[in-house]
Amino acid sequence: MGPIQIKQILECKIGTQVVVKGWVRTKRESKNAVFIAINDGSTIHTIQAVAESGQINEDTLRLITTGSCVRVVGLLVASAGAGQAVEVKIEEVEVYGTADPDHYPLQPKKHSLEFLREIAHLRPRTNTFSAILRIRHTLAFAINQYFNDHGFFYLHTPIITASDAEGAGEMFRVTTLDLNKLPRTDEGKIDFKEDFFGRETNLTVSGQLEGELGAMALSKIYTFGPTFRAENSNTTRHLAEFWMIEPEMAFFELEDNMNLAEDFVKYVIGYAVQHCADDLEFLQKRLEEEEKSKPQNERSMPLLEKLNFVISNAFERVTYTEAIDILLKSKPHKEKKFQYDVAWGIDLQSEHERFLVEKHFKKPVILTNYPRAIKSFYMKQNDPNPAEPGATVRAMDVLFPGIGEIIGGSQREDNYDKLVTRMHEVGIEPEALWWYLDTRKFGTAPHAGFGLGFERLVLFVTGMGNIRDVIPFPRAPKSAEF
Repeated sequence: MGPIQIKQILECKIGTQVVVKGWVRTKRESKNAVFIAINDGSTIHTIQAVAESGQINEDTLRLITTGSCVRVVGLLVASAGAGQAVEVKIEEVEVYGTADPDHYPLQPKKHSLEFLREIAHLRPRTNTFSAILRIRHTLAFAINQYFNDHGFFYLHTPIITASDAEGAGEMFRVTTLDLNKLPRTDEGKIDFKEDFFGRETNLTVSGQLEGELGAMALSKIYTFGPTFRAENSNTTRHLAEFWMIEPEMAFFELEDNMNLAEDFVKYVIGYAVQHCADDLEFLQKRLEEEEKSKPQNERSMPLLEKLNFVISNAFERVTYTEAIDILLKSKPHKEKKFQYDVAWGIDLQSEHERFLVEKHFKKPVILTNYPRAIKSFYMKQNDPNPAEPGATVRAMDVLFPGIGEIIGGSQREDNYDKLVTRMHEVGIEPEALWWYLDTRKFGTAPHAGFGLGFERLVLFVTGMGNIRDVIPFPRAPKSAEF
């Protein structure tokens, strides 16, 4: 319960006595009146509070500046000014907390995103970041609601793990050892038997492997939690700490997996469009202002048009081999306009994926049956196909406009011998994942799953250009201030 918020106050009837609590965005004084714009984060909209000149004593009025926190009591009346339907006629005002205008960094002017990252503790008070965080919440709620309504169980997989699900080796080590007095074995190596867990452990890069264990007992599970990657990258698409959504389903094959991924992502984006209309409209206008400086042929489609592009189109389903053939025959390839070369066996780049979505099919695309050599060890191997130049696996990637791959998944290898052989091929010791292999020994079944990086989804839905701007406190190389 608690105090009524501005979002609700704006829907009250004229003549209602209201109490507004929030942070001052602007204060404007004229000869006859004082106008105070207040926001509490419940909505993109501010509410204007108005007092007659001299009504608020000078000492209190001096304390009301941009960033200060106030409590206003008054009557909700029709607004005589442009920009709002109602306003509050002030009867009483109290200043909870002041904000010295000489030091408060969020003055009413345009701030760069780079500057706002330096004050991540305050940037949620801006229109842009409050909108992003409300949309992030709405997407998270829709994700949990979708899976609950479709018979999935929420499985909390471990954050500390001794396995590397992706085989990438870029993991953060977890230890309680004294780094100034590391215990050593007779061979001079660090003796992890002396560590808290008695072995080397790390922060997880994925909950998938443990998720598969849950699916082999509960049939349908999903994980939704933080994951970590110690990749020394400062691009606009990388974070060291990010959230992953990973459903795993027993008795699902590749086709079932594709059907679920398409239905799921359409639902959660549609939910945000329905419930975050004001915030999305604000972000669309912001994006349009940014795009004005770009050449016409480099501008993105309007934000809401892009979201409806995903919601309203049936996803095109194409094999990797067919996609390579399309790319090889494409005009950009023939005119050498792709930055990266095209050949069977490559890991497709974003420019290739976007061409397939935006130029060729003009709808979201699901690519399937990738070369085995470029995919993870746990993906189910296809039978040899003379139409394909090499061995493939039952992988799938969902490609979106403007961003390329947004979902990656596969049918999982359920054959014990094939899985062990593949682990040896990529240098993974089967003994290290004995528990994972046990599910292939004891009641194995066809199963599948996929992963969706939550921040990539939020990036797509909000239209932001840097992934560090869609998580409250981004973690990146040399950046863990807040």
